[in-house]
Amino acid sequence: MPLPSRPPPPLSDIDIRLLKVFRTVAECGGFSAAEVELNIGRAAISLHMADLERRLGLRLCRRGRAGFLLTDEGKRVLDATLRLLAALESFRAEINALHSSLRGDLAIGITDNLVTLPRMRVTDALRALKHRAPEVRVSIRMIPPNEIERGVLDGRLQVGVVPRGRRLPGLSEVALYDEDSRLFCGEGHPLFALPEAAVSAAQVAAADAVAPTLERHGAAETLHRGLKVTATATDREGVAFLVLTGCYLGFLPTHYARQWVERGVMRALLPQTHHYSVEFVAITRKGGHPNLVLETFLGLLFGEGSAP
Repeated sequence: MPLPSRPPPPLSDIDIRLLKVFRTVAECGGFSAAEVELNIGRAAISLHMADLERRLGLRLCRRGRAGFLLTDEGKRVLDATLRLLAALESFRAEINALHSSLRGDLAIGITDNLVTLPRMRVTDALRALKHRAPEVRVSIRMIPPNEIERGVLDGRLQVGVVPRGRRLPGLSEVALYDEDSRLFCGEGHPLFALPEAAVSAAQVAAADAVAPTLERHGAAETLHRGLKVTATATDREGVAFLVLTGCYLGFLPTHYARQWVERGVMRALLPQTHHYSVEFVAITRKGGHPNLVLETFLGLLFGEGSAP
């Protein structure tokens, strides 16, 4: 049954909260997937969405046996919602900059499985920020690099940590650190027990391998093309799961694989030739409004006075 067509009431705090729920549901692709992100039950999400549809006088999505799908009106409302929330974040950043004391929000997007890096500068910077500005509220999202870029651009994130690569227009980047990756196999794999000198490139090329679905460049792409890829994973944890089966080879960061190498259930193959390095960068939005919290964090991340 179509909703009655009428002008929406004036925007209120309630509408902003409902629009944030709608944004999360749309990004997650449905009510069930949004439960964890919103930390509320599916029934409550459904009530919020129904309330928003009534307030706007528009049907925003269809849900049922066929799955979740935004209507054409819902897609336009989502675009407008993203612009509105980004504008609100910019407003908040400007107000924060007026205060001499540090308080406000810092939203960070980080590529998965970086916390095991020996020199985790993000951790050190967050520790220093907490000591300097205990009132700052920090939120971290572990999401793919392309989602981090979009989040920084639309204002949902203030800063992101991603591999260096082709950037979306409107982003600035500063080098943060390099990450070394090697080809690993798990205990039980036919190559696992062989002496290093007995492992050949031909054996490696003929073995089943797993590759990440993330975009790759340079040596990483060249080396993956030389593998017999029969499985894929969306992140490095997925690669590790399959390598640990003893059925697949896969490239993993050395700092991340170290925990299994030290336990004797994983080893690197052909380390002299099958390795590559990825540079990670911190990204921010070009021309963003001054934000004292972000500027302070970047200063701590890169050393005082060297923020981009």
